[in-house]
Amino acid sequence: MSGHSKWANIKHRKGRQDAKRGKVFAKLIKGIEAAARAGGGDPAASPTLATAIQKAKDASVPKDNIERAVARGTGEAEGVSYEEVWYEGYAPGGVALYVQVLTDNRNRAAADVRSAFTRHNGSLGEPGSVGYLFEQKGYLLVSGEEETVMLCALDGGADDVTSSGDQWEIISPPSELGAVRAALEDAGVHIDHAEVTQMPTTSVAVNEETAPRVLRLVDALEDLDDVQAVYANFDIPDDVLVSLES
Repeated sequence: MSGHSKWANIKHRKGRQDAKRGKVFAKLIKGIEAAARAGGGDPAASPTLATAIQKAKDASVPKDNIERAVARGTGEAEGVSYEEVWYEGYAPGGVALYVQVLTDNRNRAAADVRSAFTRHNGSLGEPGSVGYLFEQKGYLLVSGEEETVMLCALDGGADDVTSSGDQWEIISPPSELGAVRAALEDAGVHIDHAEVTQMPTTSVAVNEETAPRVLRLVDALEDLDDVQAVYANFDIPDDVLVSLES
C-alpha cells in the first residue's frame, strides 16, 4: 500500500486536468457503455455499472451524457460494441503493469499498447505473466474523524481501514464499494477518491532514477484512447512522487 494514496491523489488531480480536454470524459463514457452492455442498464443490479456512473459523476460528466451511454450499452440507442482485453508486461525496474483495454478494434489496440511498451523500455508479457500479482478491490481515500470513518466503513462492508497521513485508505470487496461510500457520505465524510481497482499483492521498490522511466510508460499507456486503466505494483517514496508531479 505504500505510496498508493499519494499516487491516487496525483492521478485524481491529473484526471481533472485531462477532463478539460475531454479524454477522461470519453473513457468514462466508454466504461459506462461496456458495463451496461455486460450487466444491463440498472445500476442497482450491476455494481460495475453503478461504479462506472459514480466515477463519471465525480468527474462532472453531464447527466445527459451518462444516460445516453447507458442507452447505447443496453441497445436502446445505436452504439459501438467494445471488447475488454487485458495486457500484461513490465516497466523498467521490473515493475509489473496490468493494462485494461476497452476497444472496438483489437488489432489497433494491441499495436498501440505494444508500441508504448517498446518506446519506453518496457516489455510486453504473455497472458498470465503478471495478472496473478493483482486482485480486484474497492478502494476509497477519504478525509474525516477516525471514529466516524472506522465505524461507517466497517459497517458498510469494508475489509480494512488504514491511516495515510491526514487521510484514510479503505479497502472493500468490489461489490461493496457503493455501500461503503454511501455509509461514509451519509455520515458527512468527504470522499477524495473512490474506484474499483486492481490492488497489487506484492510491490517492487523503485528508486529516484527509475521512477520517471516507470511513470513515463504508465502515462504513455494511459494516454491511449483504448486504455481504460493501468495498474502497477511500484513502491515509489512519497517525496519522489511529489517531486515528479511538479
